[in-house]
Amino acid sequence: MATRNITGTNLDELTSRLRFSFDNGHIWLGETRMILLHSAAMAALRKELVDSLGTERARGVMTRTGHASGSRDAELARKLYPNASDADVLGMGPQLHTLEGIVTVRTVQLDIDVAEGRFYGEFLWDNSFEADLHHEQFGVDTGPACWMQTGYACGYSSTVMGRRIFYKETECRASGAPACRIVGKPIEEWEDAEQLQRYLQPDPVAERILELQEQVQNLRYSIDDELHTDDLIGASAGFRESCALIRKAAQSQVTVLLLGETGVGKEMFARALHVYSMRAKGPFVAVNCAALPEQLIESELFGVEKGAYSGAHQSRPGRFERAHRGTLFLDEVGELSPSAQAKLLRVLQEGEIERIGDSHTRKVDVRVIAATNVNLQEAVEEGRFRRDLYYRMNIYPVNIPPLRQRAEDIPLLVQRFIDKLSARHAKKITGVTDKAMHALRKYAWPGNVRELENVIERGVILAPAGGRIDLAELFPSISAGASKGRSLSVGRGENVLKQDAQAVDAFVDHVFAHKTGLDVVEKLLLSAAVDRAGGNVSAAARSLGMSRPQFEYRLKKHNLLP
Repeated sequence: MATRNITGTNLDELTSRLRFSFDNGHIWLGETRMILLHSAAMAALRKELVDSLGTERARGVMTRTGHASGSRDAELARKLYPNASDADVLGMGPQLHTLEGIVTVRTVQLDIDVAEGRFYGEFLWDNSFEADLHHEQFGVDTGPACWMQTGYACGYSSTVMGRRIFYKETECRASGAPACRIVGKPIEEWEDAEQLQRYLQPDPVAERILELQEQVQNLRYSIDDELHTDDLIGASAGFRESCALIRKAAQSQVTVLLLGETGVGKEMFARALHVYSMRAKGPFVAVNCAALPEQLIESELFGVEKGAYSGAHQSRPGRFERAHRGTLFLDEVGELSPSAQAKLLRVLQEGEIERIGDSHTRKVDVRVIAATNVNLQEAVEEGRFRRDLYYRMNIYPVNIPPLRQRAEDIPLLVQRFIDKLSARHAKKITGVTDKAMHALRKYAWPGNVRELENVIERGVILAPAGGRIDLAELFPSISAGASKGRSLSVGRGENVLKQDAQAVDAFVDHVFAHKTGLDVVEKLLLSAAVDRAGGNVSAAARSLGMSRPQFEYRLKKHNLLP
């Protein structure tokens, strides 16, 4: 058998990837969040597991924990050094184990070939923290005690090889040996493979604990079994309050006004209200009032008779007639023209519409759900929106909170979008890195849930198949916004280097120092978006998470229309 000693990656290089962020109490190794934990705490946990579950079950829990850690470190090594050979990547496992304060490793023999699936590894462990803890807690033992470290080696090697590698600890310091010795090879090459595999499989107790945890989590996250759509997900207080209001409104005929910023999911809430109302078997018709030209909005909503105007070659019903005995969702209702507002008021009061060019009215049975991201009360005061229509529509307002107020919902939404978009792009993505999740939770999300979905789709496309989405695969604006605060890099010789301040900090400081008005900042962003999009207004609008009509409205307000 060929023998190869691992020289390994320079430990100084790996150490340079370790960073401490003192402002938020985070420790990062590459893109993975780490913790410093007293070894005495691990000793207490180990004893608690042995006392509660017995030695064999405790060994299984610790082995699986180590396996998960080893697998994550192997992913990290591949990401940090994508051009490294398989043997060198494998050699980083011992280096990472040393860096993390677990054990020092000496290579006795290593023979691997990923293409052929060949693997044999033999290593010696010095200064094993697990062996020391076990000896302190239980005295001299007769069997292997480095359960978590063995699991780590299994997880790391299996991830590198792309097949199941299992290690046995054949000698252990907790049993009186001068050093711990482990031997690893493919699981099927072990005669007692079936017995070894049980340490990597949850036993009935562990499965029961996980099952109960899942039930509790499902109860906590569930708003109500009767109110569910694929993307209507959340556990935050504001989200649950909005869902509770929707649930109550669903069993009535009241006109509902959904209030919230662009992208918060107003149409999703409207669809949920329709699905669980008494009109569920009827049509659901959605109209974006801001997307329709002013000269066409009335014909779209109320219909038109043949010959009513040039180009009206045939009669056709409007959206109200199409929504008969169902629900009509009017998004961006604040953009309606004064004439359309008057006709909408008539529908709400009398339940009848009049097509353009027609001489008689038609009765319609429609439940109206309206939505807006503007302050209608201000629009009333400024004369842009009818006061009587506002009072008629504001009977049952429902505020939908922006995503920046729903940080605890972001992991749920991220997983939902990963599942959805992985299927769409036929690409398996296992999740996001700790650093990426931290950035997603800290970002302000001006485009709200819609922007989050777009960002995750970008990540799914850029991330490696079978891997996790990294911070670099998300929008650059998120990277900048999530990296605020003091960040220190630690070298092997305990030298500490302060990182450069982020450009976003400088921009914010400039805004406050010069008392720059919000209008000036908005105008700057609008101009920059148009410039970067090469004058393409639609592309510029998308870059800021807006619809084209919304973007054009703001351009017009600042006299920036090209």
